Amino acid sequence: MYQIPSWLQRMYRGVMWRGDQSRKVVYLTFDDGPIPDVTPQLLDILKREQVSATFFMVGENATKYPHLLQRVVREGHRVGNHTYNHLKGYNYSTIEYMNNVVMADKVLNGTDLFRPPYGRITFKQKKALSAAGYKIVLWDVLTHDYDAHYSTDTMVSIIKKHVRNGSIINFHDSLKSNERMLAAIPQVIAYLRNEGYTFETL
Repeated sequence: MYQIPSWLQRMYRGVMWRGDQSRKVVYLTFDDGPIPDVTPQLLDILKREQVSATFFMVGENATKYPHLLQRVVREGHRVGNHTYNHLKGYNYSTIEYMNNVVMADKVLNGTDLFRPPYGRITFKQKKALSAAGYKIVLWDVLTHDYDAHYSTDTMVSIIKKHVRNGSIINFHDSLKSNERMLAAIPQVIAYLRNEGYTFETL
């Protein structure tokens, strides 16, 4: 599944699935970093291409590699919260989950963007996050870059087929995604630019 069905989107009202649909704009997003084996190479590509993106960071990784968090911010990208320990919401109580989100928030310096790992949270967790002032962001196009069964060519084809105005495209700056994601990003940027899209942060 590359796009979330409309009926499921309606169940999660108040969650952001797409951005501005009135313009040819897309939002590149990257989950699970920052890590030194992947994030610097990705940032080099984005800098060369003059593209801004949004990074949903795991607090534990940002704690280990504060220089990468600082570089992401310094180079004009936006940071979002992805919990401190990459928690799957269904496995934790709302209190446990929110405590973990707050831990990450302290490292990430108060971002108001949040993306649940695996895209999974309970309705109670969603309500608590919204009450705490977070904008919960999911995605419009899932690349499956973390899955070795999906080649770089397949990932690019997914985006070509499903991208539309306001698409939020989900990538990962993780070890699982490393080679395929880094190979795909320049191709994706070139294609989207040729189609008239611009790139913005959330």
